[in-house]
Amino acid sequence: MADTCLGPALSFPSSDSHSSIINALIPFPFFLSHHPTFSLSSSMATTTFKTNNAHRCHSSSASATTNSVSPQPQPSLLVFSGGTAFNGVVEELKQLTTRVAHVLPVSDDGGSTAEIVRVLGGPAVGDIRSRCLRLSDESTSEALAVRKLLGHRLPLDAQNAKFEWYDIVEGKHSLWTGVSKPYRETIRSFLAYFQDQILRRSDESFCFSNGSIGNFFFAGARIFFQSLDAAIFLFSRVSEIPHESLVLPVISTNDRLTLGCELWDGTIIRGQNEISHPANGYMDPVNKSNSLVPTLPSKIKRVFYISSEGSNLLHEVFPSVNPAVLEQLKSVDCIIFAMGSLFTSICPSLVLLGIGDIISSRSCPKVLLLNGTCDRETSGFTASCFVTAITDALNRTSGNPHKCLQNPPSRYINTIFVPKDGQIPIDTNCLADQGIFHVVTVESIHDSKAGVFFDPKSLIQSLSNLLLSDLKI
Repeated sequence: MADTCLGPALSFPSSDSHSSIINALIPFPFFLSHHPTFSLSSSMATTTFKTNNAHRCHSSSASATTNSVSPQPQPSLLVFSGGTAFNGVVEELKQLTTRVAHVLPVSDDGGSTAEIVRVLGGPAVGDIRSRCLRLSDESTSEALAVRKLLGHRLPLDAQNAKFEWYDIVEGKHSLWTGVSKPYRETIRSFLAYFQDQILRRSDESFCFSNGSIGNFFFAGARIFFQSLDAAIFLFSRVSEIPHESLVLPVISTNDRLTLGCELWDGTIIRGQNEISHPANGYMDPVNKSNSLVPTLPSKIKRVFYISSEGSNLLHEVFPSVNPAVLEQLKSVDCIIFAMGSLFTSICPSLVLLGIGDIISSRSCPKVLLLNGTCDRETSGFTASCFVTAITDALNRTSGNPHKCLQNPPSRYINTIFVPKDGQIPIDTNCLADQGIFHVVTVESIHDSKAGVFFDPKSLIQSLSNLLLSDLKI
């Protein structure tokens, strides 16, 4: 097996407990029969990948100490977002800093993600894959080829999708053009492993319609390593994401997670897709346009996690937050609540125990990027309604009364960026009552289908100005 499958050999940091695996190489499952050569247990693989991620976060500052003249450190950010709305500014954000921890939910149950979870189980990886692709390298023709391959979606027609999938996994498809042998063998190995896992579920028929090749690669890696963190690390190496950029699942798990919500009229809705943009079929392309989905019978009171197993599918569960997220929250220079689906993309990361406690203790900029357009989840909302929803989620207001917080909104948000001429009313007096006085208007883009959204250059410039004034950088 080639040692160069991911460029430089992957090695693990030394520790007393893992001294036997110093500089160990990961033998990837090139022909599946190589599994016995895998030198690490699943738990050891998970531990070492997490340790490496922690080191990567500070790589730029560490390297600066080796120079006689230290460059000005980049500001560090943590962004709570989903897998779609914030993607539009990721490329521009690189011009300001690459020291960004992207915190993403793992409860998406729509599109091709839903089919993977239905047949193979595990957490949803669609949002994580989407952000990894946006962060991936574009500086060489091979990097672009890898990005195109992992970003490809199969046709909607199920039979055509299956035929194209076979061409890809067998290495015959034109998408492999420009991908060198080491990368080709690595990616194909995990796609083949994904295919092998599907075939082992003989009682389930997998539908490839509109399937994401990146999702298939991610799922294959996660199942092989039995670690979501390891799969993210591998994807990061294959797509050459900057080492100081982190993509963090808010919950690090190998189990399926289901999101639920309670409406103010008492109605319980199960599943992120049903809450945000219900569709008629599994593999329909996601369309969040407010005009194409029915309105909710009542406003959303809260979101929570529901058991995916057993007979009581409305039983509330309380998963633990990824410790890496808490560590990042303690040290970053700025915390951002990104635009996107408020209750299904942002709040699922905020309701977890520990998140609100740390955010409320920080004195750094805490910025809400307000949506430019209302959707099914936020119909009739004003700016202060968004603030209230985020505050309630972080305070865990509707959860266990013994674990609730009583923090005012200003402990969580001290700045709001709003897109110019956005459709959500800015109720300044109500915001002032919440203790929020710093509202910044940012240039926007108007689209007949997508509505109003931030101009990426203007948004990052406004963020840069904020950080310059707060951090004196």
